[in-house]
Amino acid sequence: MLKAQLTIDPAQQVAPVRRRTFGTFVEHLGRCVYTGIYEPGHPTADADGFRGDVLALTRELGVTTVRYPGGNFVSGYRWEDGVGPRERRPRRLDLAWHSTETNEIGVDEFVRWSRLAGLEPMMAVNLGTRGVLEAVDLLEYCNIPSGTTLSDLRVAGGAKEPHDIRIWCLGNEMDGPWQIGHKTAREYGRLAAETARAMRMVDPGLELVACGSSGSSMPTFGSWETTVLEETYDLVDHISCHAYYEEKDGDLGGFLACATDMEHFISTVVSIADQVGARLGSGKKISVSFDEWNIWYLSRHQSAPPPPDWPVAPPLLEDHYHLADAVAFGGLLVTLLRHSDRVAAACLAQLVNVIAPIMTEPGGRAWRQTTFHPFAQAARYASGDVLLTEPVGPSYETGEFGQVPVLHAVATHDDRFTTVFAVNRSVTEPLELELDTRALGAVRIAEATTLAHEDVYARNTADDPERVAPRPNTSHRSDPQRIVLPPVSWNVIRLTRA
Repeated sequence: MLKAQLTIDPAQQVAPVRRRTFGTFVEHLGRCVYTGIYEPGHPTADADGFRGDVLALTRELGVTTVRYPGGNFVSGYRWEDGVGPRERRPRRLDLAWHSTETNEIGVDEFVRWSRLAGLEPMMAVNLGTRGVLEAVDLLEYCNIPSGTTLSDLRVAGGAKEPHDIRIWCLGNEMDGPWQIGHKTAREYGRLAAETARAMRMVDPGLELVACGSSGSSMPTFGSWETTVLEETYDLVDHISCHAYYEEKDGDLGGFLACATDMEHFISTVVSIADQVGARLGSGKKISVSFDEWNIWYLSRHQSAPPPPDWPVAPPLLEDHYHLADAVAFGGLLVTLLRHSDRVAAACLAQLVNVIAPIMTEPGGRAWRQTTFHPFAQAARYASGDVLLTEPVGPSYETGEFGQVPVLHAVATHDDRFTTVFAVNRSVTEPLELELDTRALGAVRIAEATTLAHEDVYARNTADDPERVAPRPNTSHRSDPQRIVLPPVSWNVIRLTRA
């Protein structure tokens, strides 16, 4: 059996837990919106057509913010299409996902659903095919109480109170050649600065997110961030990161260590932002908005032909996650928490059906994928302050990342509980974790759960939705300072005063 140690000291604080770490993402893509969050006629649907079963699972998942309406979709989106009477809304071709958009759901419906789910909306503006004027118009529509043409249009549509959306994304993945309206870093940076300046004329208190790289493997990574921040530094609050991971060529050990890339991504972007700020003589610190992250088998999507014709809400990117996916996913959550000093927000992409923790059948059931559980537990139990924890233990060799630790972990601490979130990356060996809790005083393990399965590729289905789910871990009962973590597992250990 492998052995590792973890020292927990409440004096070693990284930053408070940021609730926006537990954000999500709803894009007009595939079945995320239609037959996902919205399905009139479904047995659980309310008067607005929102699925009650999905709302219940969204609340259980514990998400706090929701980014909308894209994603690639936003770079061709005309927000005006989604307001006013539904029967008059135009149907449009969605070039990003080769679909037909009916616009049954628009800004007002999205905000109404967000409030029902208890989520803070995070709005993206189209800087692909549109620009400053359209962004300011959308802001006026959403946030001005009344008395202007656009705010009165919102009131006339039934939304009497302003939506008061506080955080806005200035476009999406503009570094990507796949993006409608793709731009160079200088072109995008200038447009983002102009848009930010105009939006702040309407509401100086907004939080604005500039587009960073859509992946650390992009050939422009680093130079993109430098140029964009040179143009926007004093006008924005955050710069975005996007990252997706998948198992490649049967390298399970390397896949379980994919958080290594996320760690490097965050650290590099923070360093670049601080360098730009220093050159500009600014005392301001730019934070990271990691507003797209997940496990996504992108290689399958890239090899799939586009849908025939232009269907409405076709099933797209519906990955079905297994245990190993959930463990790698948990490692990404650990990394986001470990960087809470600079990661101000994060969005799991996406919420329903599309590479999502929640799956639905049209007209039928909804269930939790394996990845639902690490997110729900982290959102529920991470509170107070993130602690600096550096595991001591064995490492193993990966083809992509070299030597990586077997144990990947983080701890949070509040007045009642100290919670450890830990991943055992070993493919074959259990890991005995020794907890050094002397700095906490007399404590005991109040609860411990493990997400594991004898088949690392076991999946949940509508017929067997709890095949992979957290189970009690009782291995600490003989020694409260030691707990055994099974191979390929996500673990939550909650400590309280003895």
